[in-house]
Amino acid sequence: MSPYFDKQTRRLKLILNLLLCLLIVRVTVAIVFNYRYYLPPDFTFEFLLDRESYFFGSYQWAFYTHIFSGPVTLLLGIPLVSDRFRFKLPRWHRILGRIQVVCVLFFVVPSGLWMAFHTESGVIASAGFATLAIATGLCAARGFQVAIRRRFTDHRRWMWRCYLLLCSAVVLRIMGGIVTVTELDTAWSYPFAAWASWLLPLAIFEVQERAAKP
Repeated sequence: MSPYFDKQTRRLKLILNLLLCLLIVRVTVAIVFNYRYYLPPDFTFEFLLDRESYFFGSYQWAFYTHIFSGPVTLLLGIPLVSDRFRFKLPRWHRILGRIQVVCVLFFVVPSGLWMAFHTESGVIASAGFATLAIATGLCAARGFQVAIRRRFTDHRRWMWRCYLLLCSAVVLRIMGGIVTVTELDTAWSYPFAAWASWLLPLAIFEVQERAAKP
C-alpha cells in the first residue's frame, strides 16, 4: 500500500472512531436524561411500566446501582480503549482501568444479572441479558488477570470485548429506535435485541481480530 493510501486509511479510521465515540456519548447522555423519570420512579414511563408490584425492595437497589454505574463504565471505556491515551498517559490508564474493573465486577454485573431475572419480555430476553452480564464479568476479570501477568496484547483483546459488551446498552437503544421508526415492533423484536445487541458487535470484533492475525 502506498504512503498516500496508508495515510488516508488512518485518517478515515480516526474519523470513524471519533464518530463512534460521539455516538456513545450522545446515547449515554440521552439515557441519563431519562433519569428524571426514575427519581422518584414514574411507573407510567416506558421502562418502569408494570414494575410497581416488585420495584420496591431488592429490584430497586439493583436498578439504581445499574443505571448509575452503567454510564460511568461507558464513558470511562472511551479513553481506556484508546491506544493514544494508553501510550501518553499510562499511569492514568492503569488508575482508570482499575476503577473500570471494580465498577463492572461489583456494580454493573451483579445488578444487571439481578434485573435480568425480572425482564418483562419473557424468558428468551431474560436469558440474553443474564448471559450478557456473566460474559461481561468474565471478560473484565480475565482482562485484569492477564494485565497483572503483563500479557498486554491479551489484556487489550479482553478489555475490548468487555467494552463492546457494555456498549450493548447503546446498541440496544439504537435498535429500539429503528424498530420504532420502522414500526416493526413485534413480540420477538425485544428478545431478538436482547441477544443481537451484544452478539453482533462481539462477532464483528472476533472476525476482525482473526483477520488481522498473520
